Amino acid sequence: MTADGTLTELSFTVSGRIARPRAEVYEAVADPAQLSRYFTTGGARGRLAPGEQVVWDFHDFPGAFPVTVAEADPPRRIVIEWSGEATTGDGGNTRVVFEFDSIDDDTRTLVTITETSWQPSREGARAAFGNCEGWTGMLAALKVWLEHGINLREGFYK
Repeated sequence: MTADGTLTELSFTVSGRIARPRAEVYEAVADPAQLSRYFTTGGARGRLAPGEQVVWDFHDFPGAFPVTVAEADPPRRIVIEWSGEATTGDGGNTRVVFEFDSIDDDTRTLVTITETSWQPSREGARAAFGNCEGWTGMLAALKVWLEHGINLREGFYK
């Protein structure tokens, strides 16, 4: 937002608590084999490590998506970038920050996901709201997978 209050970018933050230690929760996001069990319905290829370009595929949405890992600081933080429509980011990318905070003597983890770089337009809002729904679903699926071994996403969107 500018000094005069003009909105220059849309962003959102979602968060949830998972009853597992921070390192375990971080690993469930960074490890493609685990991510493929509860989130990327078509599979994930490549570990979320700094400088890597990985691929996330979703059978319940069209196509595979390249994801660039801008930062990874185990077990605290992962930053990814991926392309989107109506973005303000360099090269048409959005930026997604995953933060993992230990709570309750590391028996639980607070996961916070913030996505930025959406244009303050009808198209930008539609894309941002859609991704907000997706990340909220990812957090719920991550929680149910780690705490109960259930794939919540299977059949949810199609």
